[in-house]
Parts: sequence; C-alpha cells; structure tokens
Amino acid sequence: MTTPDHQPPPPDASRPESPDRIYRSSAGIAGGVLLLAIMGWLGIDALVSGHGRTPWLALATMILLVPLVTAFTLRPAVYANEERLRVRNPFRVVVLPWTTIATLRSGYSNEAVTADGTRYQLWAIPVSLRSRKRAAKRQSRGATADSSGRVSPAAPARAQTDRAMDDLRELAEAHPHVEGTQDTVSVRWAYEVIGPAVAGAVVLAILLAVG
Repeated sequence: MTTPDHQPPPPDASRPESPDRIYRSSAGIAGGVLLLAIMGWLGIDALVSGHGRTPWLALATMILLVPLVTAFTLRPAVYANEERLRVRNPFRVVVLPWTTIATLRSGYSNEAVTADGTRYQLWAIPVSLRSRKRAAKRQSRGATADSSGRVSPAAPARAQTDRAMDDLRELAEAHPHVEGTQDTVSVRWAYEVIGPAVAGAVVLAILLAVG
C-alpha cells in the first residue's frame, strides 16, 4: 500500500453518479414473501374471527413481526457503483466510499472491512457452503482426460455469492484505499423498521401484562 505525497483532488460534483449494480438474496426474498403470506393469513383470520383480546394480540404481534421479517428477508441489498458501496442491512444503511475499504473478506459471512478494522456484514450476500460444494462438484465433473490419461482441470466454478464478491473486489481494486483520504463512512439507522417493531413490542407487552 503506497501513500501519496499529495491530497487527491475533490470529487467532481458535476459528474453524474454511475448506475448501481444491485445484489440481493433470492432465497431470502422468497422466504420473506412466504413468511409474510403465512403471517397475513393467520393474523387476518384472528382479527376477523377472534374474540376478546385475541384480535388486539394478533394486531400487536403483526406490528412487531412484520417489520422484523421484512428487515431480515426483503430489505437487505448491496448497491455498488464506481464511487461507493452502499450496504442496506436489516437495521442500518452503510455507505462506504471505495477509498475507505481496506478489504472485502469472505469467511462464514461476507464483510467489508475499513482501514480501522471496522467490519460491516453484507447481509444481502450470504455465504452458502452448500453452493460452494455444488460448484466444486461441477468443476470436478467438468475435468477431462486426454489420450495419455492426464486430467485437465475444468474452468473454475464459483458459487453465486462468491461471484458477487469477486465483482465487488474488482471495483474495490479499481479504487484502492489510500491513506489520508477524506472520504468518510456514513451510517444511518433504519428507524422506519425499528420504530414499528418497538411499538408492536410495547403494545404486546402491555396486553400480556394486563392479562
């Protein structure tokens, strides 16, 4: 990593922002839609046909659970363009200019790591060990043997989430982290998710407390 002897010029405000590449989990979206459909069916049935406190308990439970299910399944997304990485996680939106990212790490989860060691998990790009095993099997089946019996390996096969991380690493390498840059990480809490969930929890707790 090299350190320049001068500060980089300020970004050109007149230059339009490049279009985003969007990464989301199709399995998470499908699971979220299914859960919301089940919750809606059970909740509406309780509201319509329930007696006593049942409709109120059902309403409070839905106010609590619908934002949480949405936050963990439908909401997560990663937006990447030439200027920055924007990570929309369940309860936060994090904007990371590429120059603030030291590395993009893949382990049991995919993370963006800044120079000071702060890690931001990419919820929309989950690690799938099963997908990695399937990709490895496809690669092994694609290996070919010549007339002398020598095996030629197939082209490397990559799981979908690993390919997404490869794309992000290419963008990061094109805009490497430079010491002394003035770009900052922006973090915004998702109060549109937290607020309704807290309200639902409070109402549910009151209903259960009063018996």
